[in-house]
This record gives sequence, structure tokens and C-alpha cells, in this order.
Amino acid sequence: MAIELSGIKQQSEQSNQVDVIPNRLRALMQKKPDVQDRIFFTEQLALMLETGMALHEALRAFCTLDIKPGLNRIIRSLMSDVEEGRTFSAALSKHAGFFSMAYVNLVAAAEQGGFLDRVLNELKEMDEKREKLKSTVVSAMVYPAFLILFSFGVVVFVLVFVFPKFADLFARISDDLPGSTKVLMAASHALINYWWLFIGVTLVLLIAGHYWLKTARGIETMDRLKLSVVMIRDIFVQLYLVQSMRLMAMSIANGVSVMDTLEACREVVRNNVFNRFIAQLQVNVEQGAGFSIGFEQADFIPATVKQMIKTGDDTGKLPQVMVRVADYYERELEKKLALFARMVEPVMLLVMGAVVGLIVSSLILPIFKLSRAVA
Repeated sequence: MAIELSGIKQQSEQSNQVDVIPNRLRALMQKKPDVQDRIFFTEQLALMLETGMALHEALRAFCTLDIKPGLNRIIRSLMSDVEEGRTFSAALSKHAGFFSMAYVNLVAAAEQGGFLDRVLNELKEMDEKREKLKSTVVSAMVYPAFLILFSFGVVVFVLVFVFPKFADLFARISDDLPGSTKVLMAASHALINYWWLFIGVTLVLLIAGHYWLKTARGIETMDRLKLSVVMIRDIFVQLYLVQSMRLMAMSIANGVSVMDTLEACREVVRNNVFNRFIAQLQVNVEQGAGFSIGFEQADFIPATVKQMIKTGDDTGKLPQVMVRVADYYERELEKKLALFARMVEPVMLLVMGAVVGLIVSSLILPIFKLSRAVA
């Protein structure tokens, strides 16, 4: 009997150990809540509040849904804080990684004004538009990146697997080989014999570049390039204007203080040069100069935007003007990105054609010379 109990105990311990491993793997595989989770939470909470449900009841109802464990923990924390008497905005501020400063400020203003459900719907729409714009930017960059990688892969394949087959043949007429053939043969020889060096140097450069881009100097350099290089300056200026104008319009219209609004903009826009422009706006507002002065002093801001902001500042309709600016430049940015994608395709095809033509000519011309010599 003791032997049987011992065996059962061992089986139980083994089964517990087996259960622990999948649980750990499951915990590792669970993703953190993302923007789509925030959109879902905001939309559903707004819907519950519109039906007349109290805030703490709506949060409690959320906890019964089948959602990500990370989101569930955040909602349980919010529910606990609200039930303890804290304001909803104060509860949100404890989860800064999930709820931005702008989100918290807008909720705080909505709590004071009694229009939380309306602001939540506006926050949901703002997140959706931001994600749509982000998806448009990524889509415009994916195809050119694929063509570049594909071209590079073709060149490496030809140099490693095709050119070596002609090495002995070309050795007979090494003095008469075209310059391009000699260069490609040398590159082929280097890749085959020193591939480890190429991989090592590439990895070192990638790692060094990655860490340099995280330094203050690297970040500053890239931020300046985004707003100075002719080909990409307009895209980034329009992107930053869409992000900042929409947030400013929404915040000011809902009663958030101008200083809090501008501080939240610095969190949304990830560019030091643009953020210094925002900081100058804060200084101007503190000194009572208004918005338009700061916009007029910024070189990268389009003249049309400067005029519209000045008009909105003078007439007291700044939020409405900012919404118009954001909507206009969002449409313009989508058009520009679509045009960029259409222009990149033929350019990349021409580049690929030139590379293929160079490789083919470097192979065929020596063969013609060899055939004429034999004849």
C-alpha cells in the first residue's frame, strides 16, 4: 500500500511539473496589451456608459470578458481604484505605458464636464485614425524594402554560385577580361573565401548602428534629417502636423488646458526638432503671445498652415481650424505615400534591370571573346 501511495505521489508531482512548464510557456507567449486593445477597451467602455451603466459597473463587467490577461489586470486595477474613490483619470495615470498623457488629460476634462462617453468615442476615433495612418506609412515602405532585399539576394546568389563555374574558363583570357568582369570575379572570390568576414562586419555595423541610433546624438541626427532631406521632409512634416493638430484640436475643444495639451503633443510626436517647436509654443503661450507667433517662427511649417493658425487664433476658432488642417494633411499624406509607392516600383525595376544587365554582360562578353579566339 505504501508503495502504491508513493507511486501516486510521484505521478502527481510529475503531472504538476508538466503543468507548470506549459503555464510558464503560456505566460511568456502572452503579448502585452497594444493599441488595438486600447481601442477595444475605449469603444466598449463608451458603449456601456451610453447605455446608462455606472463606471465601476462597466469596469466590473469588463473583467468577465475573455480578454488578454495583461488587459484584464489593467482593468481590475482601474476598477479597484475607482471603487476606492479615486477619479478615473487618476486610475488611468498609473498605467502610463498603456494610456498616454493626452488620454488621461482628456478623460480628466471629461470627468469634470460630465461628457466621458463622448470623449471616449473621440479617443477611439483618434486611435483608429492614427493606426490607419501608421499602416499606410508601413505599406508604402514594405514593397521598396522587399525589392532591395530581393535584388541583393540575387546578386549574392550569382556571385557565389554562378561566377565560380566560369573561373577556369575566364582564367585563360584574364588579361582581356572587361573591368566589370574582373570586379565581379574578385567580389565572387571574396564572398566565397571570406564570407565569415562579410557576415561579421555586417553584424558589427548593424549592431553599432542600432546602438548609435539610441544615443542622444544619433536620435538628434535622424530627427534633423527627417525634417531637412528634400525627398522625405514633406512626408514627416505632414505626419507630425496630423498627429499634433488632431490632438490639439480635440484637447482644446474639450477643455484641456493649453499647456497640458502641448505637453501631451511632445509625447505623441517622437521628434526632438519638432518637440523644440512645441516647447517654443509653450513659452509663447506662457508669455501671452498666442499660438500663431510660434508657428510663424518655424521654418518647416508650411505657409498655408501658418496663415490658417493665425486666422484661427485671431477669431477664437482654433480647434475647428486645427481639425481642418489635420484632415487636409492626412489626405495629402495618403496621396503622397501612394504616389511614392508607385514611383518607387519603376525606379527599383530599372535599378534591378541595370544590375542584371551588368552581370549578364560581364558573363557573356568574355565568352564571345573566347569563342572568337578559338575560331
